Amino acid sequence: MTTFNEFDQFNEAKKFDDSKTGVKGLLDSGLTTIPRIFIHPPETLSGINPVNRKPGSDHVIPTIDLSGVHSGDRRSTIVEEISRASRELGFFQIVNHGVPVEVLDKVINGVKAFHELPTEVKKRWYRRDMVNGVNFFSNVDLFKSKAASWRDTLQIRLGSNLAEIPEIPEVCREEVMDWSEEAVQVAELLMELLCEGLAVKSSTLKEMSCLEGRVMVGHYYPHCPQPDLTVGITSHTDPGVLTLLLQDSIGGLQVRHGDEWVDVTPVPGAIVVNIGDILQIMSNDEYKSVDHRVLANPSHDPRVSIAIFFNPGKRDCQYGPLPDLISPEKPAIYKQFTLVDYMKKFFSKELDGKGLTGYFKL
Repeated sequence: MTTFNEFDQFNEAKKFDDSKTGVKGLLDSGLTTIPRIFIHPPETLSGINPVNRKPGSDHVIPTIDLSGVHSGDRRSTIVEEISRASRELGFFQIVNHGVPVEVLDKVINGVKAFHELPTEVKKRWYRRDMVNGVNFFSNVDLFKSKAASWRDTLQIRLGSNLAEIPEIPEVCREEVMDWSEEAVQVAELLMELLCEGLAVKSSTLKEMSCLEGRVMVGHYYPHCPQPDLTVGITSHTDPGVLTLLLQDSIGGLQVRHGDEWVDVTPVPGAIVVNIGDILQIMSNDEYKSVDHRVLANPSHDPRVSIAIFFNPGKRDCQYGPLPDLISPEKPAIYKQFTLVDYMKKFFSKELDGKGLTGYFKL
């Protein structure tokens, strides 16, 4: 039975969505308090106050230097560092990855420029479906979550079926395509290193089409007038194989480590990397996909982050623990599934909470 509060929440969310203005539109209207659909329950807001975090917690997530990755001794050290971070933390940052800093800066500025277009211009892209491979919206789980989060998103399908080029906003089109090309090279190298860390053939993930399914999201977190009452993104894990994330200098990304939340401190020129649920499953729990969230932005400057999610491109193939990682000593922890079934499960739930690994356990 639907309660009055749930009904009211739905209608307020629909009214917000129908306005097609996004969170930035609310802020531009001059409001000084956030609408109640954005107010989260206390359990969601646990630990968002910096005084609750332990000193030095912002140094937990390692920054790994990829220089010399193609030479034998150096490569084995990098594989060990990446493997350890993927097993213990699920997150790390990389520097000296070969992508020019100008490419990173330009795509962040391009996505920021899109979100700062006049509302009437942006409305052209505001929709919940990706018919043309591009859409602009606020909160992918707006009608499933307990409360909305303080962010807007530009989403672009990059592969295996690229969005219609004219549909990609011109203000960031060239910048997105340049970053996409570089990101594939970085992801291919990382997948090789991750495979080597599991002692399987380095091309395994590439051969399983894990570089082919690619979606980019450009998140925009405008100033929040009441950041202690809401979040930028609720706690979640990423459903795919691997995520590459660019973040600007403002920060706000946090990762759950044990019983605390730790900051992923912005490092100039770095790319943040995290393990997705599918890779945790493929690794038979060797690598970990961990909960992470983004705090609401208290700064008067907007925060921009850009993630590319890498997923298998072959939607009807079976996925599960890699055969080389299954033995009598360590049997398969997960069952096989198709990507179609997997993604249906993902989009049937709200973002908040643990991802999909639990659904596929044997």
